[in-house]
Amino acid sequence: MKKGIHPAYRTVAFHDTSANTYFTVGSTIKTERTVELNGQVLPYVALDVSSASHPYYTGKQKEFAKEGSAHRFNQRFGRFFPPAK
Repeated sequence: MKKGIHPAYRTVAFHDTSANTYFTVGSTIKTERTVELNGQVLPYVALDVSSASHPYYTGKQKEFAKEGSAHRFNQRFGRFFPPAK
């Protein structure tokens, strides 16, 4: 590898703020913030969503109505249209 052209690769602490979970992963992300985690001072990056809080990974997905899109449309907007004769 050429010297001086690659970003610094180091262990970084990622904090999922919605689940209050920390992940330590090797990364080249640039950050000025640090946090002490497990007796080590690591670069710190705050995240809104990670695998600890995303509905797809946690299994807490929204369940859509089983009636279908036409039924949902009529529920929401049916009062604006007179019934067909």
